[in-house]
Amino acid sequence: MTEYLTTSEGRRIAFNRSPGSGPGIVFLGGFKSDMEGTKALALEAWAQAQGRAFLRFDYSGHGASEGAFTDGAIGDWFEDARDAIMSLTEGPQILVGSSMGGWISLLMCRDYPEKVAGLVTIAAAPDFTEDGYWASFDKDTRRQLEQEGQVAVPSDYGEPYIITRRLINEGRNRLVLRSPLPLPFPTRFLQGTADEAVSTETALRLLDHAEGADMRLTLVKGADHRFSDPDCLALIGAAVEDVLARPRAAAG
Repeated sequence: MTEYLTTSEGRRIAFNRSPGSGPGIVFLGGFKSDMEGTKALALEAWAQAQGRAFLRFDYSGHGASEGAFTDGAIGDWFEDARDAIMSLTEGPQILVGSSMGGWISLLMCRDYPEKVAGLVTIAAAPDFTEDGYWASFDKDTRRQLEQEGQVAVPSDYGEPYIITRRLINEGRNRLVLRSPLPLPFPTRFLQGTADEAVSTETALRLLDHAEGADMRLTLVKGADHRFSDPDCLALIGAAVEDVLARPRAAAG
């Protein structure tokens, strides 16, 4: 059943929560996605079958949550995730971050490591506002963004994405690949080689940059950004199971 949480910033966000044992699992979705996606629901079913606590939610401006998508930025969605995790879960959690959710989960790991028992990312997109959008914009597009406050960028998922000046500028305060990024818990990065939104080079850069004693990157040949076919979904569950079996995660 969908419930609602009012965050410390006054945003009303939707969530679904399943009871169970800890460490619980939290799914953090991607840019303009919602908690009804294939990966979120498959992981919820997996957690329920294991009797493990599970949380999925929509950032503000996404899915069933209040607010306009174009009003939001990485910091807003990080605050939404932080408040959901802090308010709705008990003890350290296994974070499973997809695409932008990978970036937001890394912000949680950096700022609240005591709340993280382990991490799994799926096509993680850290710093994508800067290294993806801004870096790809030509002079005319950058000028339009600065003057008009937004630009439309083609999307493989339907309507163009509206990229706002605030999204780019605020994202610069949330970058994780420019300073130390300790991940002192079991960490598994999953990445498809046919992903046209997040490159294999990004996954390798994250692996090289992050610091941790129990960290692995799995590349799946031919998998795209959705990472949602049966084999990929099974691999996500296996990665979570692997993390749960490791010492820090097992200790909660």
